[in-house]
Amino acid sequence: MNLPLWVWAVTIIGFLVMIAFDFYLVARNPREPSFRECVGWVSFYVLAAIAFGFLLMATYGAGYGGQFFAGWLTEYSLSVDNLFVFIIIMSRFSVPVRYRQKVLLIGIVLALLMRGIFIAAGASAVARFDWLFYIFGAFLIYTAVKLVGPQQEDEFSENFALRAAKRILPTTDSYQGASVLVRVDGRRMVTPMLIVMVAIGTTDLLFALDSIPAIFGLTQEPYLVFVANTFALMGLRQLYFLLGGLLDRLIYLSKGLAFILAFIGVKLVLEALHHDGVSWAPAVPITVSLGVIIGTLVITTVASLMKSRRAEPAATDVESGTSGAHETVTANRDSV
Repeated sequence: MNLPLWVWAVTIIGFLVMIAFDFYLVARNPREPSFRECVGWVSFYVLAAIAFGFLLMATYGAGYGGQFFAGWLTEYSLSVDNLFVFIIIMSRFSVPVRYRQKVLLIGIVLALLMRGIFIAAGASAVARFDWLFYIFGAFLIYTAVKLVGPQQEDEFSENFALRAAKRILPTTDSYQGASVLVRVDGRRMVTPMLIVMVAIGTTDLLFALDSIPAIFGLTQEPYLVFVANTFALMGLRQLYFLLGGLLDRLIYLSKGLAFILAFIGVKLVLEALHHDGVSWAPAVPITVSLGVIIGTLVITTVASLMKSRRAEPAATDVESGTSGAHETVTANRDSV
């Protein structure tokens, strides 16, 4: 894609306007958003991404549009999985509910900035060193194997940046509203709000170590990598509140993501072999990749919801049985 500079400029300005408007909404009324509000905003960002994909198809062809949709769906799915860890972070740092929107928004902005650096470096490296596809492919397959293995209940551990921030920055013991900087006895200090933002932003950067190689396995166009990542992160704030109770039901999400990452990893290795002249190695078309990603997400979601629905009556029966047994014991004791 030989894009003029003004296309990049318009795209970045458009995203900045949406982020600025998001900041305005959060700053004007810090609170937990309603379910209806979350549905509206998540729908808006999803429809905006779909419209952008069709615009790409109409302007640059179905191939680039398919690459965008495959990359966006993969990044969006990985972002949903990241919400599990965001919930753990919010709980661990006891962030007041009314300020969680601000924490998420600033953390997402930090993640966008850092991912932009990753994308620029990755695009430059991929253009010069074809052998990186072997490394990316092997890393994605390794990540997929880890996802299939047993998962710890608490997946969050403090990274180097977070530990350094807590050690170096003078921090107050409690939150001071939504402020990140306060003055205590003439000394400027940060609040736990800043520490949580660092935790969200840097944790997402660690997730980018999986997602950036994955999307480069679907498209090598820096512009498509950038817009797919940005659309995946936009609306993540509202999605956090919308899916807070539903995340526990998506029990097979990690397995589905593991399959997608493994598929992309194998695809990368096959395409690298194909590029190096290995006759038996096929180049996997983007239509096949898109079909595998959509099919896996649909099957994973449906299977998770069906499993959760079957588990609910069983849990209810157990609770009822326990309650009935307790009542019987109480009645017998009273009769004695």
